[in-house]
Amino acid sequence: MALAKRVVLFLLVNFLVMAVVSFILYFFNIQPYLTPYGLNYGSLAIFCLIWGMAGAFISLAISRIMAKWMMGVQIIDPNTSSSQLRALVQTVHQLCKKAGLSVMPEVGIYQSNEVNAFATGPTRNRSLVAVSSGLLNRMGSEEVEAVLGHEVTHIANGDMVTMTLLQGIINAFVMFFARILALVISRAFGRRDDDSITEVSPLFYQLTVFGLEIVFMALGSIVIAAYSRRREFRADLGGARLAGPQKMINALIALEKTVSVEDPALNQKPVQAMKISNRSGFLSIFASHPPLDQRIARLKERFKIA
Repeated sequence: MALAKRVVLFLLVNFLVMAVVSFILYFFNIQPYLTPYGLNYGSLAIFCLIWGMAGAFISLAISRIMAKWMMGVQIIDPNTSSSQLRALVQTVHQLCKKAGLSVMPEVGIYQSNEVNAFATGPTRNRSLVAVSSGLLNRMGSEEVEAVLGHEVTHIANGDMVTMTLLQGIINAFVMFFARILALVISRAFGRRDDDSITEVSPLFYQLTVFGLEIVFMALGSIVIAAYSRRREFRADLGGARLAGPQKMINALIALEKTVSVEDPALNQKPVQAMKISNRSGFLSIFASHPPLDQRIARLKERFKIA
């Protein structure tokens, strides 16, 4: 069932991207960027910008729906009969008011032994804060409050939109430079006709573009991961200011003790990037989260806590 959901979402997002991009290209009468004489750089730049941004922003627009569907998030009724869940919603609302948010986010819970939480949504006024059942079962109320403060800070800082803009720009640059370099390589291996025009094999060109996009996207991922780690430090600081420094430190210590508890069903990269914590592997430059011990040390230094 989880696999079927991922396949449907993948197809849906790709269909929406193709439909939107096709309409925009048709509406603005964007001409083909590849001609027998070379590249039309203006058309190429517009083409790459539209494709790069469209995919990122469509994913952002349906981020709440995707999170609910992929992770099985159940939205909590503020008037629920469960005192624990009612207190959870009230805590989120109180933290949002402290953070200056005028519209309260949806608050949800998903079933997982993993101790984690995340925030997502297309705008500050259309956001979602969700926690795992494992987090509620393994953490005290003060630690939960700090985790929620961290997630509310993500919303208040507009991190979802900023990450989308960055991803869109990276996508556009990857597509742009991959096509330019692919043409240079294709011409180097092409044949010249009687008019001294190099014949470029369309298949070789497209395969070269595909290979270069993989390389450039990996390099772009380093930039995205670096910004993501920076926003996690900022969210920790925001959580400390909203809930209290010691509560935030205690919450991170608790996360450090339980980081080995993972849910394989929720181990997709887009989902992991949203959460409050994640493992830092050997290739730490690609990690979306800093190591928890670094985050704890930063807070202790910032608030002069021994």
